[in-house]
Amino acid sequence: MNFIDNAVIKVQSGNGGKGHLSFRKEKFVPLGGPDGGNGGRGGDVVFEADRQLTTLLDFRYERSYSAEDGKQGGTSRCTGKSGKDKIIRVPAGTVIRNAETHEILADLTVDKQSVTIAKGGRGGRGNCEFTTSVNQAPRHFEPGEPGEEFKLELELKILADIGLVGFPNAGKSTLISVMSAAKPKIADYPFTTLVPNLGMVYVGNERSFTMADIPGLIEGAHEGKGLGIQFLRHVERTKVLVFLLDAMSGDPVQEYGVLCDELRKYESSMLEKPRIICISKVDTVTESDRPILEALDFGKEYKTMLISAVSGENVEILKREIWKILAVQTNS
Repeated sequence: MNFIDNAVIKVQSGNGGKGHLSFRKEKFVPLGGPDGGNGGRGGDVVFEADRQLTTLLDFRYERSYSAEDGKQGGTSRCTGKSGKDKIIRVPAGTVIRNAETHEILADLTVDKQSVTIAKGGRGGRGNCEFTTSVNQAPRHFEPGEPGEEFKLELELKILADIGLVGFPNAGKSTLISVMSAAKPKIADYPFTTLVPNLGMVYVGNERSFTMADIPGLIEGAHEGKGLGIQFLRHVERTKVLVFLLDAMSGDPVQEYGVLCDELRKYESSMLEKPRIICISKVDTVTESDRPILEALDFGKEYKTMLISAVSGENVEILKREIWKILAVQTNS
């Protein structure tokens, strides 16, 4: 299935049904007496998060959604039937914005969480509602109120515990394929990962966390270069960042600085997340190079590791280190 993480749609709630004009047949009651009922309420447009969904692909094919209109009121003061709500299911992690004002209307992060975006119109009053002491036979009734119409932007931000951050071809896809059951595309050229991949990583029998392998960053990503914003939006919700730096890149410290700078320019709060720095592909370096890599200075006292997804070196240790950080966050 294709991964789509943004879409623009139109929604329309139902119009209220109009009130009814009628008179009952009774002796000694002027014109039989008013008995026109009220119109039914229009249906709402409701969004609901569904953790079984992983993409906004369906919204690329169907772009207009409408709730049902309320029915007209009837005789004998009968209220018209209310219109059915339109329930729109979206993946958990979907942000809903007004496409014209860009105001965030909802952020659905929990399974089954729901929100009413467009409320149905109120039904109009029938002529029985307008009876007064001086007007025993009103011929007045109301049309139903119109529903609400919005143009919406839907944006999916992946919900994952761990986000893998690195330049193209840093080994992110290989690592997640080794640590989980995910099967991302892997090749020896940059940008083989064009969509985010999620994997469930197990630490022991009962402990697990989700890891996101997201398309690689390049310098200028915050301005939309490369895969740009398509990548960065998916880092926002992760709890821990794992930086992957290619041991053969020539200057891992400089690469790390560029990655941090891109995160800061996109959203400075992302640099407040806990992180682990991993120098990857150490199976490709000589023994004499390893002390040099181990001595690299990345600034603060972040956990730094040499790993190899191919040989499995330190992969299990990385799992446990990630779990320790997540456990601290959970208990804090």
